[in-house]
Order: sequence, then structure tokens, then C-alpha cells
Amino acid sequence: MKRSFIILTMTLGLFISTFVYFSCKKSDNSTTAPSPVIHVKLATSASLGQYLVDKNGVTLYFFSDDYLGRVSCTGGCLGYWPPFYGGVLTKDSIGTGLNIADFDNINVGGSVQTRYKGWPLYYYAPKGDGVVEAAGIISGDGASGVWFVAKPNYSIMLASGQLKGLDGNDYTSSYTVGVGNTVYFTDPYGLTLYTYAKDSFKVNEFTSANFSNNAAWPIYDTTLIVVPSILSASNFTTTTVDGYKQLTYNGWPLYYFGQDNKVRGSNKGVSAGSVGRWPVAVKNIAAAPTPKSGNSGGGGGY
Repeated sequence: MKRSFIILTMTLGLFISTFVYFSCKKSDNSTTAPSPVIHVKLATSASLGQYLVDKNGVTLYFFSDDYLGRVSCTGGCLGYWPPFYGGVLTKDSIGTGLNIADFDNINVGGSVQTRYKGWPLYYYAPKGDGVVEAAGIISGDGASGVWFVAKPNYSIMLASGQLKGLDGNDYTSSYTVGVGNTVYFTDPYGLTLYTYAKDSFKVNEFTSANFSNNAAWPIYDTTLIVVPSILSASNFTTTTVDGYKQLTYNGWPLYYFGQDNKVRGSNKGVSAGSVGRWPVAVKNIAAAPTPKSGNSGGGGGY
């Protein structure tokens, strides 16, 4: 009887030990890795729609002077507009609705700053002391007409930069030779947009019906209208060019210049043909003239 009790006790002990071992092993295998930290994500404003924020929900901004993709905010500017660095971003560290291909980092005087679609990203510190605004606040948008909340879906951005023609000359906003920034329209990636002086209201006078000359001055083919807050979306619409939609502003069809070669900040077209025939698109341009009777547009020269 005593021997049977000992055997039973040993068997029960072995069973309990085995159960504990496999239970622990199963528990170890089921441990999940911590979720990655999201360093950049989207927030939504009733007035501005979606915009970029950091992991704490603090608003991020673009600076129009960074039209070349380089950082232009230095010295005292940084007290008001501290740079944002999101670390080495991966598809797991950005929020839903963002594309990792749109982000990169650049070295700036020994530090690193994150860019989105080629635009360096900043915070806003209203008192100039480097203390950034609280999460959910967007008080820096529109500042000085050149600082804008960073949005994922702009169809128009504003660049503030020097005009330099195909002829190598620098030009002012009045298209005289000289130095000085002009604030003009670009696409979301900083590529310059132009108007054509011979166009009329929502009539493209340049592009041939078969698009044979589109490579010279490609139309800005989009129906999306998301613009910086100092512009009125109601001034933008589209016109149809041989089945394609071309964005217009105040009735002026918008174009790229082929010889800019898709280089952000390049605005060589201002001297193409003759100076001012292809001005950069700007906020205060007067409405395009009414089309002449019987004018169907298309096929114009430089």
C-alpha cells in the first residue's frame, strides 16, 4: 500500500511538472512584440482638412522659401520655427494615409531634419523661444504668407524664390532683370507652374489637338483643388484639353515648362520665347480675358 502511494505521488508530480513546463512554453511563444511608435501621422481640422502632426499631435509646417528643397530658416528664425526630425522613418512608423516614399531626411549644419515631398518640416513656437504650440493648435498657418500647415494632398503650393530664366538672367516679379524673391505657384513637389499670356478665360491657346507640343509646355493635368489657406479654392477650376483636364486659376490654364526638367525650384520658362510671355502663376494675377469669338484654342507657339 505504501509503495503504491509513493508511485502515485511520483506520477502525479511528473504530470504537474510537465503541465507547468508546457504551459510556460506556450505562454512564452504567445508574447507579442510592442507596437512600433508612429512618429508622423495625420490629424484633421474642420477648417483645413487633413494635415501632418508628430507622434504627440503637434502640427507640422512647410516654408515657401524652401522651394529648392533646402532649409532656409536659420538663426533667429529657428526660435519661431524649430525643425522637426522624425528619426529613421519606415512604413511602420508613419500613420495611415501617408506614403513612406514621400519622406526623407537631410543634414542641416550638423543636425538632421525630416522632409515631406521635398519640403523640410517645422514646428511653430509663437513666442520665438522654441516652445512649440500645443497639440491640435494650427496658429502658424498662413504666417507672413509663406508658412503653411503641411498637408498630404495639396494640388498647389507656394514657392518664394528667385526667378532665373532660360537665358541665365535673374528676374524680378515685374520681369525686369534683377534680384528678389517672387511668390508663385508650384505643384505639391515644388515644380513651377506657369500661365501663357496668349490664353483666354479657360481656353488653352497653346496645346495642339494631338498634344504634339505638350512636351514643351505640359499641361497641369489634375482635378484636385487643395490649396494653401491664403488662396481661395473657388478661383481654381478646370478646362478640358482634348479629353484631359487642365487646372486653371482665375481662368488661366496652368502649365509646366519642359526644360525645367522636373527640377524643383527651376523656373527657366519666364524668359522662354520672350520675357514675360510665360509668367509664373501668382496669386494676384488678373482674370484671364474673355475668349475671342470663334476661337477654339490650341496650336500656339512660344
